[in-house]
Amino acid sequence: MSLVILAHPNYDKSFANKTIIDELKSNNMNIEIRNIYELYPDYDIDVKEEQKALLRHRNIIFQYPFYWYNMPAILKHWFDRVFEYQFAYGSKGDKLKDKNFIPSFTVGSSERSYTALGFQHFRVYEFCKHLEQTAYHTQMNYIEPIYFHGTSLAAGYTEEEIRVNARLHAKKLIQTLIELER
Repeated sequence: MSLVILAHPNYDKSFANKTIIDELKSNNMNIEIRNIYELYPDYDIDVKEEQKALLRHRNIIFQYPFYWYNMPAILKHWFDRVFEYQFAYGSKGDKLKDKNFIPSFTVGSSERSYTALGFQHFRVYEFCKHLEQTAYHTQMNYIEPIYFHGTSLAAGYTEEEIRVNARLHAKKLIQTLIELER
């Protein structure tokens, strides 16, 4: 069973993230989706409920748009609150041990812009080290991020291009979940 922590501030207007979630829902997989913007519009995270959700699942997917080389603020706040001492780390903080930590996100700019000589100057994976360290610190299994570029209309991509690539992204995510369940 898998859990998706969805963190998109404009989910209803998202072509990419909405398509990914729709594909996951239509695939008849045993997935619980927690839209934290919808659940906590005031950022008042119910820590115990979120921890219970984490405990119910082996695969934890963090689905979000890549914002300013990071995750949206609510997801960072969610980590700060939910991955607390003696739950996620500390002498008794082994509750997430051996669970799979799966970053899944969308990137607005082109892949070409995320190169040493590109507009962003770094590759996407270089911005993910904090995710990897969080997984290791909480004794989770870090799964390489699943992401795709070109999700922004402002960057010149069409709705249809974005949706096609989002469906491909969802297939990769589903395949990863199938492999992890073996």
